[in-house]
Amino acid sequence: MPVVRHASFPPHVAPNTRLLILGSLPGVRSLAEQQYYAHPTNQFWRLLGAVIGQPLADLPYGDRLAALREAKVGLWDVIRSAERNTSSDSQIREAEAHDLAALIADMPDLRMIAFNGGKAAAIGRKQLPPLEGITIVDLPSSSAAHTIGFAAKRDRWLTLRGAL
Repeated sequence: MPVVRHASFPPHVAPNTRLLILGSLPGVRSLAEQQYYAHPTNQFWRLLGAVIGQPLADLPYGDRLAALREAKVGLWDVIRSAERNTSSDSQIREAEAHDLAALIADMPDLRMIAFNGGKAAAIGRKQLPPLEGITIVDLPSSSAAHTIGFAAKRDRWLTLRGAL
């Protein structure tokens, strides 16, 4: 497969966001559908649905985003653009990071930042300024390629409830 430069989506945040979840970079399917976590095997919507107590995976995409806004959950990626020839984070090269400090500066209610997977945490933590009163959480990736099992992932993701 040829290496292609991919760009992320605009942030889905509001000024009253309390919980900000940051992924790495949308995968091929998500980019094609212009939707966060569009691949049906990605467990993101099931995991986050457990956190906010709503069946997000069963909702149309627009309703999922509305439910996140209502729950004061924001969503974005740490990478603005990067070269990659598959959806795997291990294939990301020449990453250009987003300005996370500028984003969170406009979120006075922010209580927690959670990184969805190791690549997001490795890149995202470098972009954050020193923070007071904001918890930083590294989550197991919602990708089906991260094979620790749904129940184990869910247990870790449920810690996000502390921000809501």
